[in-house]
Amino acid sequence: MNQKHSHWKRSIYSILAGQAVSLVTSGILQMAIIFYLTDRTGSAMVLSLATLAGFLPQALLGPFIGVLVDRWNRKAVLIGADLLIALAGAILAFAAIQTSLPVWLILTILFLRSIGTAFHTPALSAVTPLIVPRDHLTRTSGFSQSILSVSYILSPAGGALFYAVWPLERVISLDIAGAAVASLAVAMAKIQPLPLSGREKPAPFLHELAAGWRALRAHNGLFTLMWTGTLYMFVYMPINALFPLMSTEYFGGTSAHAAAAEIAFAAGMLLGGLLLGAWGGFKRKTHTICLSILLMGAGLTVAGLLPRWGFIGFAACCLVMGASGPLYGVVNVLYQEQIRPEYLGRVFSLSMSLMSLTMPLGLLFSGFFAQKLGVGRWFLLSGLAILGIALLTWRLPAIRGIDAAKQASEGKQFP
Repeated sequence: MNQKHSHWKRSIYSILAGQAVSLVTSGILQMAIIFYLTDRTGSAMVLSLATLAGFLPQALLGPFIGVLVDRWNRKAVLIGADLLIALAGAILAFAAIQTSLPVWLILTILFLRSIGTAFHTPALSAVTPLIVPRDHLTRTSGFSQSILSVSYILSPAGGALFYAVWPLERVISLDIAGAAVASLAVAMAKIQPLPLSGREKPAPFLHELAAGWRALRAHNGLFTLMWTGTLYMFVYMPINALFPLMSTEYFGGTSAHAAAAEIAFAAGMLLGGLLLGAWGGFKRKTHTICLSILLMGAGLTVAGLLPRWGFIGFAACCLVMGASGPLYGVVNVLYQEQIRPEYLGRVFSLSMSLMSLTMPLGLLFSGFFAQKLGVGRWFLLSGLAILGIALLTWRLPAIRGIDAAKQASEGKQFP
């Protein structure tokens, strides 16, 4: 790392501050669009299509986008992704001024914004180790997760407030301003460029795609961890959508109870991120990952065992489950430490795609069984399954060897 100590801190904090603004304004707009579609159509199918438009590009195009992230200047990719999201918003705002917004246009804009996110997310993860020294990556991940949790806390309330007092085009203009702030922050940051490969022109596209897969496959521990993580997301992601139903159907609460559970989860994320930022996690990073999965499984299991009058206990479980999220983010740090920088865009995009593809499959699976067994019992069974995944992650030799291999390569040993 060639940057001065003060330079890397200034650069990463500048980028994170810009992302904080952009995440909040994007979250506010996302909620406002949901409210708009609900008011205009009242259709569950339209809301489902909106969700689909928001994740399909990341799920299906991710590996191909990863090649471009690794080919292009990552600073330019980050700025371009933010500007694409802003441009999509500007088109929607212009249309909103002219006429009532058709559903097809809103879905198209959500699709375009998701393409921007599909570029932005792996590029930001891939660019971080070009700025931050290796021994500060875990703490930086914690602070980054804290910023994400703040957006989760502020966005629902902000979306409801601004949608009530502003026309939709003004809410969109707020998001455009947020994207501009994020782009400016990235433009001001000093980012160390990737070393030149020595080739005048890149290899064929599919060859580079395969090279990214081989780069991950060469690290047996990380490859195994990716698949256990995909299994974990298959069980957890559908549960994430059932939280409101748990609050209202099982505990007999209202929408206020559902909101309180979501806020408790987001507050847990904030606390978990701040804890990781201050503590840095266990010396063996795989232990931090296993702890994260264990906390999530324990929270879900206890929630499924609670009596129907135990909503306060459920809120406490949500706090614990939220805190587990930033700890799992240490997986990204392992990628950043052990995968060569020129492959990171492809590796992160591949991982993002696998996680995204678990969402519809898991929703179909869990929706069926939650309806048959009851949402409370499904929380219990999902929690037990995740506890099993935590044990599997702990015991698999390939994963247990990740930290040992890293330390051996650095000439160190664990005490």
